[in-house]
Amino acid sequence: MTSSRIGHLLFIGFGFCAAALAPLLAQNGWQISATLRDRSRASELAKKNITPLFLDTDWEMDTYSHVLVSAPPARDGSDPAFDALASRLDAFALDWVGYLSTTGVYGDHNGAWIDEETPPGPLGARGQRRVAAEQRWSEFGDSHGFSVQHFRLAGIYGPMRNALASLRVGTARRIHKPGQVFSRIHVDDIARILFAALHSDIGSRNFSVCDDEPAPPADIVAYAADLLGVEPPPVQHFEDADLSEMARSFYAENKRIRNDRIKTELGVTLSYPTYREGLTALFKSGAF
Repeated sequence: MTSSRIGHLLFIGFGFCAAALAPLLAQNGWQISATLRDRSRASELAKKNITPLFLDTDWEMDTYSHVLVSAPPARDGSDPAFDALASRLDAFALDWVGYLSTTGVYGDHNGAWIDEETPPGPLGARGQRRVAAEQRWSEFGDSHGFSVQHFRLAGIYGPMRNALASLRVGTARRIHKPGQVFSRIHVDDIARILFAALHSDIGSRNFSVCDDEPAPPADIVAYAADLLGVEPPPVQHFEDADLSEMARSFYAENKRIRNDRIKTELGVTLSYPTYREGLTALFKSGAF
């Protein structure tokens, strides 16, 4: 079920996904506010009719109907966004909180197909922190009477953040690990999914936010190179690749993620159902 409501959305953190969603909200009459760490960005947001806020100053929570949290927990497991916001939310009634999580909460499934109801496989440290953060927000929503929806994002790409851009600056790599696939999602599709969720009345829910085709990362780089008419970088075997600890940890998890729920419950049709449509559109627009 969807709603025609118009509200006041508070972004906790204003990054890549928030910047894609904000224009959709503004075009449809929503009020928008956003917290910032960097005070120098305040004028940038104000020019877009987004009210800039800072967590260390006072602001009126009773003016917000919806909150979207994109700030992750810290490496030590603490969650500064939750700690700062919960104390303010305690006295006010919200309709909805959205939390931008990660498909890392599913852990490793040895390449099997999974969905939102699949029990987590083995989790790395980041996945454990995210599971704890999701649970914290869900429990807080239950105790205060508002819906909490977790959006488990796959690898995000879009303008200036994609394989075309990496090839252009010479940082693209083709790492091969037999059987390894990753899911991904275009930032514009994330924005459309979030917009649909904000207008839904389905209550607390978890959503896998990914496209239709999990694929080996080397394939994406090869496709981007073909679009650009350049030779792709040579294939490097995972065992021999010089990867950071964080990059190597991504390869410890392998799964194929179903995205049926965003379609059946939110009514979203992806603009970029695979990396091919997404990269082709970026190439044709020159926005890379």
